[in-house]
Amino acid sequence: MPFNIFKEEVAKEFGIPVQFQRFWLWAKRQNHTYRPSRPLTHFEEAQTVGHVRDLCNKVQNAELKLFLELELGPDLRPITLPDRVKDDILLFFKLYDPEKEELRYVGRLFVKDVGKPIDILTKLNEMAGYAPDEDIEIYEEIKFDPSVMCEHINKMSTFKSSQLEDGDIVCFQKSLPAEVSQRLRCPNVPSFFEYRHNLQVIHFRPLDKPKEDAFCLQLSKLDTYDEVVERAAQQLGVDDPSKIRLTSNNSYSQQPKPHPIKYRGVDNLLDMLLHYNQTSDILYYEVLDMPLPELQGLRTLKVAFRNAANNEMDIHNIRLPKESTVSDVLDDVRMKAKLSHPEAELRLLEVFTHRIYKIFSSSEKIESINDNYWTLRAEEIPEEEKNLGPHDCLIHVYHFMNEENQNQMKIQNFGDPFLLAIHEDETLAHIKTRLQKRLLVPDEEFSKWKFASVSQGRAEYLEDSDILFARLQRSGVAWEQYLGLEHIDNTPKRSTAANQYRPPYEKAVKIYN
Repeated sequence: MPFNIFKEEVAKEFGIPVQFQRFWLWAKRQNHTYRPSRPLTHFEEAQTVGHVRDLCNKVQNAELKLFLELELGPDLRPITLPDRVKDDILLFFKLYDPEKEELRYVGRLFVKDVGKPIDILTKLNEMAGYAPDEDIEIYEEIKFDPSVMCEHINKMSTFKSSQLEDGDIVCFQKSLPAEVSQRLRCPNVPSFFEYRHNLQVIHFRPLDKPKEDAFCLQLSKLDTYDEVVERAAQQLGVDDPSKIRLTSNNSYSQQPKPHPIKYRGVDNLLDMLLHYNQTSDILYYEVLDMPLPELQGLRTLKVAFRNAANNEMDIHNIRLPKESTVSDVLDDVRMKAKLSHPEAELRLLEVFTHRIYKIFSSSEKIESINDNYWTLRAEEIPEEEKNLGPHDCLIHVYHFMNEENQNQMKIQNFGDPFLLAIHEDETLAHIKTRLQKRLLVPDEEFSKWKFASVSQGRAEYLEDSDILFARLQRSGVAWEQYLGLEHIDNTPKRSTAANQYRPPYEKAVKIYN
């Protein structure tokens, strides 16, 4: 198609008469941006469209991309284009409003390459709607990807010495006093570009439902901690942003990290999203019942306690000052839990994988207790355990099954581990009677159970006449030497945490805050 016919088609399509059209070729620069580079000559416009395409494209059958320049009169109708001579430079101008954080196109100008920005300040103020003598700052928008490049332009240097050429984009704004700049998030054009370049859609999920998006927000990786929690609070309808607690995402497991983000513990959103060398787009949130700075002065522990009234396992969230002791925790449990009698003595145990690993001293500080992986269980101390003599001992009792693993039998613990006081001359037969009464197991079921002395993962099965006191008095780690109750685990499979609280027969678990 002849190029002049193409211009007539453009006139029909856009309502721009041929005599008011000027077409420019685009050029790809070294920084991988595209800018109009020069207008077509009269000779080139006398050729075919295909010839013009081949002129500017080294790739065969590539698209022909052109910039159509036009001039509009006061009535917004096309008018005659301004003449362009050899030393003219075509520049495009954008106006930035730092108060609104808005950047908009305001027009184009031809300037002389030996001219200076100061020569066109009045014109730029007119384009912006400012007073003629408004003091403005000028920047060149060089590139946006993969990183931002936006440089300040010296108003007293020539356009040529500032390396400005056809197609370049110039951004300008009002000059701001220092006190105004300090209160604005993006006080100038470069900071605005950096902010926009770092925008990312963040998926917010409730911490207790880590697979479900509750809402999404477009935030900048440069947003401060306060800005992030404020936006989240607005979305959730929470009047106090300090009641929002965030937790970062583990990019490998796609699960919340074990520890939440401390109040103002990071500088910006990027710090919240980084996990080693990977950046996530997920944050988990909680809405607290008190401001996070206050909460951080406290320690919250999840403590399980078996309700004496219905034998159900309740989970209590105990919140105390960090300098508190285990004794304070037990006092809190005493106020919240249903005890068998008001004067019952309590103790705190550390349970993991259905074994008791520690009996806490009442004077131990709670700040050193880790309840992220270990289960904390408070329980009443039976009367028979309170005054153990030299002929008594406290043993660990665990439920287990023997499972075959690669042609070898492997002990698999399950259910609710517990402690039991035994006497020096007590036989297994007598202890079995006590165990059946304690665990409320029917006779028919209990008759199928086997009993073993278990040490270092090996079970030695016991006879009713065996004296346990002698069998379980060996040296070694307490949780590795115990009385094992072997029977089928016929309760529904659950997560490890849920099973920690589970007795041999299914009971409900209730959680209290």
